[in-house]
Amino acid sequence: MTGEETKKTHVAIIGGGPGGYAAAFMANDLGLDVTIIETHPNPGGVCLFRGCIPSKALLHVAKIITEAREAEHWGITFSEPRLNLERLRESKNSVVEKLTGGLGQLCKARGVNFIQGRADFVNSQTLHIMREDGAEQELKTDYTILATGSRPTTLPDTYLESPRLMDSTNALDIDDLPESLLVIGGGYIGLELGSVYAALGTNVTICEMTPSLLPGVDQDLVRILHKRMESIMTNIMLNTKVANIEEQKDGLKCRFEGENAPKKEQVFEKVLVCIGRKPNSSGVGLRNTGVKVDERGFVKVDPARWTDDPHILAIGDITGEPMLAHKASHEGRVAAEAVAGQRVAFEPYAIPAVVFTDPEVAYCGLTEDQAKEQGIEVKTSKFPWGASGRALTLNRAEGLTKLISDPETEQILGVGIVGSGAGELISEGVLAVEMGATAHDIGLSIHPHPTLGETIMETADLIFGQSTHIYQKPKGKKAEAEAASTGEEQAQTT
Repeated sequence: MTGEETKKTHVAIIGGGPGGYAAAFMANDLGLDVTIIETHPNPGGVCLFRGCIPSKALLHVAKIITEAREAEHWGITFSEPRLNLERLRESKNSVVEKLTGGLGQLCKARGVNFIQGRADFVNSQTLHIMREDGAEQELKTDYTILATGSRPTTLPDTYLESPRLMDSTNALDIDDLPESLLVIGGGYIGLELGSVYAALGTNVTICEMTPSLLPGVDQDLVRILHKRMESIMTNIMLNTKVANIEEQKDGLKCRFEGENAPKKEQVFEKVLVCIGRKPNSSGVGLRNTGVKVDERGFVKVDPARWTDDPHILAIGDITGEPMLAHKASHEGRVAAEAVAGQRVAFEPYAIPAVVFTDPEVAYCGLTEDQAKEQGIEVKTSKFPWGASGRALTLNRAEGLTKLISDPETEQILGVGIVGSGAGELISEGVLAVEMGATAHDIGLSIHPHPTLGETIMETADLIFGQSTHIYQKPKGKKAEAEAASTGEEQAQTT
């Protein structure tokens, strides 16, 4: 059955991003008739078309340039990299086309109906679809899964429309390379894109209104990244906000307010706004259904992802934080199982978060700051990568691995890592938290040598004061909890 012939479907999914297509494929595996309605020509959503995938392709380019410049440490000297922006864009776009095209082929192979267009609710079981080809269609459904995602938040009280003022979407196009760039927002999106432009040769300034980069992330992890960011950014301003932006002939003139705000206005060739995202819950006709949203526009759902309307479920960014693609994908699978009549719930203990800067920051489960806020007693163990042989061979000894455990049972409650490849390493932490592993479980699991993964094992051993490459003075002595490592920093167990 082709999309044009579809008049009735068991499950309609509005939005074909990582949540939507994961839900569609799971529902298809469960034997249900599925239709995806998506504005792009193939599934993929923001993540594949203008988010996760293109940004990671550009971050890879940034890493290549950085490693070439730092190769002199090993006695290798390269000439300064020459940048071909057109070729860079073509390579980035080819990755996107390959992945989204592959998803389109998967839809056809599975027999999942795909309609390119926009859908809104006529009522709980009827969708009006404005197709990309201009035709209109009405689709009857038994159930609908909302997966409409989110969009960048704009600056409040700023009505400036200028090609010099970018958001995270058009910043990925890299139409040109500005001499100077102000990034408003020191969260993960701002730092990732700022890192790309800095590596490509732009003078980048970060402006963050809170006291720290990556608000909400434990400071011992952030400090290591901050030090690295200071070496590649022109300036980092904390406790500072942009009070006004005006366009002039040579750029955007910005006035700042705050503790570290420059007294004089500054002009930047371009400004990138990365102050968060907001849910796409408007414009889909929810007023014609029983779906309820909160004051921020997030759709209210129960653990099985059912809304207040018995025919509609919701997943992904529109259901609230964290706004992460992998969270949406798992929610999508749960929602599909719920529609199929299974008793399921989305109740993860650990949703990993990764900041793909260099070094990367990754964490999951309970953070140290959260434990303090909630009054939860925890034991924290930290292993500095200066004591890691593998980190030293990579000339990346600035990393840190941290485990947060229950002081009585030694069960792992949270994991935090900053360093090269932290995003790959955090999966072991997720598994440990979800499985209720203890520090003993991790310590007794033989990790290959020499690897960065060993730092997780040795951090677990540190909980008992038994790490091979870290020496801790026994408790009760004069310098209790003081530690000396074979690397450049000290290990800590508190």
